[in-house]
Amino acid sequence: MLKISGLNKSYAKNDIKAVDNLSLEVRPGEIFGFIGPNGAGKTTTIKMICGILAPDSGRIEIAGHSITDDPIAAKRSLGYVPDNHEVYEMLSGAEYLDFMADMYGVSTADRKERIHHYLSLFSLSDAGSDPIKSYSHGMKQKLVITGALLHKPALWILDEPMTGLDPKSALLLKQEMRAHCNEGNTVFFSTHVLEVAEKLCDRIGIINHGRLVAVGTLDELRSGSDESLESIFMECTEGSV
Repeated sequence: MLKISGLNKSYAKNDIKAVDNLSLEVRPGEIFGFIGPNGAGKTTTIKMICGILAPDSGRIEIAGHSITDDPIAAKRSLGYVPDNHEVYEMLSGAEYLDFMADMYGVSTADRKERIHHYLSLFSLSDAGSDPIKSYSHGMKQKLVITGALLHKPALWILDEPMTGLDPKSALLLKQEMRAHCNEGNTVFFSTHVLEVAEKLCDRIGIINHGRLVAVGTLDELRSGSDESLESIFMECTEGSV
């Protein structure tokens, strides 16, 4: 579903590699957790996967489509929830979702059913006609999540998706992530909440200083021990802040 080969990205100011020769495959039906310290390269990697940043070198394929050679097909195969809420705040929630559905060519019947489902799921039905500028942080997060799911993407990419969500909404999101994968789709998400990654993910990748330093199931990362993900994380990122 997602194949990354030899990915590199440096920033001109200091020429330090934000992502350093990263290669990874994420399979259909899999929730993949992407964890690392602040500044490790998580968001830079995600932005390159989504085509927001161009890599210096390397290749990214989404559902068989190269993000460089066939960006439209690749982007149609993904839904992206960023770690901020850069949305059109003068629109109402319903107008924003209609805009997202238009962007991905979702039919009138499908968008009506899906918008109703997700607004009800996240308790946003009564706020659909309100301007987004009146929404709380958590409401904006749930709206952006809904917008990223309307076209039923093969790959759902979430950057710190639990931030700002109340416990009930966080639980609903985790259930939706699993249901999405049960349909043969893939979820790739970054998080600082190691307990969530430990309980939810089928496999986990740990990035540090731009390099993928460990990847596998929790049992594979433990290598026969009974260590927690927190302990494994600290060992793999020793010396990082």
